[in-house]
Amino acid sequence: MSPGAVLAGVASRKLYLCNGHRQSSRNRSTVYRRLLADRKNFPSSAASDSSGSVGGRKLRSFPTVDFRDWDPDLPSYSSSSSPPSLQDADRRLSPLARYICDSLRRHGHWCPAVLSDLNKLRRVLPDLVTEVLRSRPLLPPAVSTRFFHWAGRQKGFSHTFASYNALAYCLSAAGLFRAADQVPELMLAQGKPPSEKQLEILLRFHADARRPLRLFHLYRKMRTRFGVVPQRTFLYNRIIDALVRCDHLDLALSVYDDLRSDGGVKEDAVTFTLLSKGLCRAGRIDELVHLLDRMRCEVCRPDVFAYTAMVKILTSERNLDGCLRVWGQMINDGVEPDVTAYSTLIAGLCKARMVEKGLEFYRDMKKKGLLIERAVYGALVEGFVARRQAEDGLEILKEMVDDGYRTDLVIYNPLIGGFCAEGKVDKASKLFHIVVAEGLIPELQTLTPLLVAYASGGRMGMFFQLVDRIEELGLPVLDHLQHFFMAFLKEGGREMLALKVFEEMKSKGKISVAIYNVLIEALHSVKEVKRALSLFEELEQKEDLESDSTTYSLVIPCLVDDGDTREACSCYNKMKEKNWTPGIAAYSSLVKGLCKMGEINGAVSLVKDCLGNVANGPMEFKYSLRVLDSCRLRKPEKVMEVLEEMLDEGCPMEDIIYCSVIHGFCRHASSEEAKKVFEMLWKSNVLTEADFIVYEEMRNEHLKKETASLVISGLKFFGLEKKLKWKTRLDEP
Repeated sequence: MSPGAVLAGVASRKLYLCNGHRQSSRNRSTVYRRLLADRKNFPSSAASDSSGSVGGRKLRSFPTVDFRDWDPDLPSYSSSSSPPSLQDADRRLSPLARYICDSLRRHGHWCPAVLSDLNKLRRVLPDLVTEVLRSRPLLPPAVSTRFFHWAGRQKGFSHTFASYNALAYCLSAAGLFRAADQVPELMLAQGKPPSEKQLEILLRFHADARRPLRLFHLYRKMRTRFGVVPQRTFLYNRIIDALVRCDHLDLALSVYDDLRSDGGVKEDAVTFTLLSKGLCRAGRIDELVHLLDRMRCEVCRPDVFAYTAMVKILTSERNLDGCLRVWGQMINDGVEPDVTAYSTLIAGLCKARMVEKGLEFYRDMKKKGLLIERAVYGALVEGFVARRQAEDGLEILKEMVDDGYRTDLVIYNPLIGGFCAEGKVDKASKLFHIVVAEGLIPELQTLTPLLVAYASGGRMGMFFQLVDRIEELGLPVLDHLQHFFMAFLKEGGREMLALKVFEEMKSKGKISVAIYNVLIEALHSVKEVKRALSLFEELEQKEDLESDSTTYSLVIPCLVDDGDTREACSCYNKMKEKNWTPGIAAYSSLVKGLCKMGEINGAVSLVKDCLGNVANGPMEFKYSLRVLDSCRLRKPEKVMEVLEEMLDEGCPMEDIIYCSVIHGFCRHASSEEAKKVFEMLWKSNVLTEADFIVYEEMRNEHLKKETASLVISGLKFFGLEKKLKWKTRLDEP
């Protein structure tokens, strides 16, 4: 037969989705899928009666589904009034999987409508179940599990390992990791004992989510209950790495013991490296040395990369003795340290202020002819500056220039700051001029030490010359001045000197709202409330400057400390009018002021406003709401439980707590319950007798206010408010 005849015979055959070539019948639904299917419904014949039977036998009918609506590669021509939307569907899914996902997501939960859509399919295969469960976005767990079990109830159906893994993936991605861990039990109950692959998948989920204890529990369960023992060193390494990363070294060592006890698996270099990192982080150097000896005997000698990793961990943990001991082990092994190893060690030694030791290793690098990195020079300079040896740091800078490197601000900034701290301002000024001459753009860290040194020494002429120089360089002068005041006021006792500098700056017009805020905060911290308020009044009178939310947040505590709580409340109202949120300090001080005034209702409303607008409000505010909620039960014992918990947590008993007790019982029960709580606190020595009397008077006053407000509300309800005002006018003298 000729090849052309063979091709013609193949082309004449009809290939279908199910079982390849077969004859169509009226009992099989019409399926359209490109060139893979070409079925047509047979027209009804006389052989079938109106009841749908053929030859006396009743036939099962299947609804017709046109899957081209769920195929993005084919035009949709469904006759339905609402064809499915494929805009958000994953285009990698098959049409059948897209049809099922569309039905599940459209209904949102397992319901008869979903079952009706699924019954339109003749059969759902395990690969299709896997594809649906792994679709993006993932289905809700309540829907995916029901679909999984529905598919398993099909006649002759058996889930595959891939479908079980897809279910575990879906549950773990939804945060139901405990349910995902039960998948091996489900597999065993359905006649599919779990294998190492299931263990690997579940371990990966826990490792990625940083759940080390759950990971170890799963490993033990699979090993003891199901007899699933890892057959690859890679899987053991994965478990050890997850445990070591989360500081569970002892559990990682127990897994390592299991690895050694299993005859078919042997540890490799990665295993020893992971354990050595954990031992370094835990500071167990003796065990580390023993592990390295075992690694040399059984696997291989540690290389320079393993030693560098250990040195890096030990330096980050500030374990310099262990670091030098590991370095000695590396030299004894004949491993030649590279540039990265030297740089890591020198940087760690300089941060620990062991600069002389770091300098020795630096000289050793030079003798060996290694290329010294810029970071090594920077670490040595910062180390000398931290020890107030800026001259030695300058020598390192000169060596860096001689070695052919061009210096940058990372080197210049510490030196300028170090010379200023040692009182050698002229040398720092020379370095600054070198920075400008080399075309480098000075930073805040470059200029702030010079400004602070000039202001501290009273050299205001040099100070303003530097300010003018900053302006000539095109840098933001006001930002530099704000940073100067912040650095200048870090050291206490300079507040008055800062005010003098500020007065001279005002004469030159170099002021900003941010500078006012820095000074107000500093003056309030040293109890100079009057001066802080005078600065605020001065700022309010300026037409070219306008106070911001930070200004009001700083002024409110000043006004409360000055005894003017009503003015502080007006500032708070102004902030609310401008949709500004006060700071936590402003809320706390304003609540304290209102409590001292006896304005308990206003204090409680501020507490609620603070917790509703601030991310992490004060703990006493949170406990005050718990106290209010406990007062609803009308039991003083419940309130005392909250207060005792508060004392155990070390939270201070502020005025708002006692005011919350008064407000809660007066609102929801009786003021006598509040008195009982105060008596309990008095007997337990939490309240003094004087405080008990004060809060009793506050309770009586609040009860009068609440009673008066109830009377006025009743008069308003019955329309007698006008008579109340008329009577009040008659009583006036």
